Amino acid sequence: MIDAQTFQSLRPHLFSIAYRMLSSAAEAEDVVQDTWLRAASAPDELESARAWMTTVVTRLCLDRLKSARARREEYVGPWLPEPVPTEAIDSAEETASRRESVSMAFLVLLETLTPAERAAFILREIFDDDYADVARILETTPAAARQLVHRAKTRISENRPRFQASPERQREIVSKFFAAVQAGDLEALQAHLAADVVLSADSGGKVAAARQPVFGADNVSRLLIGVWKKGAQLLDPSGEGWRADMRSINGEMALVLHLGSELNTVFVCSTGDDDRIAAINVIRNPDKLRWLAGTLASRQ
Repeated sequence: MIDAQTFQSLRPHLFSIAYRMLSSAAEAEDVVQDTWLRAASAPDELESARAWMTTVVTRLCLDRLKSARARREEYVGPWLPEPVPTEAIDSAEETASRRESVSMAFLVLLETLTPAERAAFILREIFDDDYADVARILETTPAAARQLVHRAKTRISENRPRFQASPERQREIVSKFFAAVQAGDLEALQAHLAADVVLSADSGGKVAAARQPVFGADNVSRLLIGVWKKGAQLLDPSGEGWRADMRSINGEMALVLHLGSELNTVFVCSTGDDDRIAAINVIRNPDKLRWLAGTLASRQ
């Protein structure tokens, strides 16, 4: 049996694995809780509680991925991961490789892998488990585990995103970008966007948003200014309008927008190698904002 203190000490690590596997904070929390329930049946003498719970959480995630893939095939519009505060993943996210592995672009890239490839890659390349442990968790051989990781790395390598700016520089870039949006300054806004910038909006078909990605600095800038002007005219029943905060979300700088007291939209901005914003991922699906809203409210 694993005691509560040991479980709580390992909870951030377990959540970090589950979130990368599922791209859903709510589902990751459910998996971690299920792992705790199973901890009561753990052998009395464990060589490693961390290894035992890592095995359980990974296998539970693999079970969930089977049904998740079918749901995503029916998803309305672009699909994006649930946004999470960077500091909620675990204490090691300040390292470049860890921060990269929770970015929106990277998590979307992980969706191209099979569940087994995804698990093997995450355990080996992100959490540095050796091949023997990966094989044990996936109930395969070390040679097969190596092959899974090799296939995953090959598939990811061509489109792997890179962090080009420090968190401090990201904040500066996004702050200037947001100021241009608020001012309605089209020329200034375009100066902060890469020529081939892409904006993708995830609404799940439940709220208004572009159903297809928007390409190019001119199209994206005009869309954003139009949206902001329209939003500025909106009032919630309390008489409050938009409130925007800058936060580190999924390892990148983001604008978190509330309409009154309700979390409404998250804009996650990815910077390119020229210090311009290369991609903007917009999460509006209320279901995907629920966990983040609760987390932010609990920290106020």
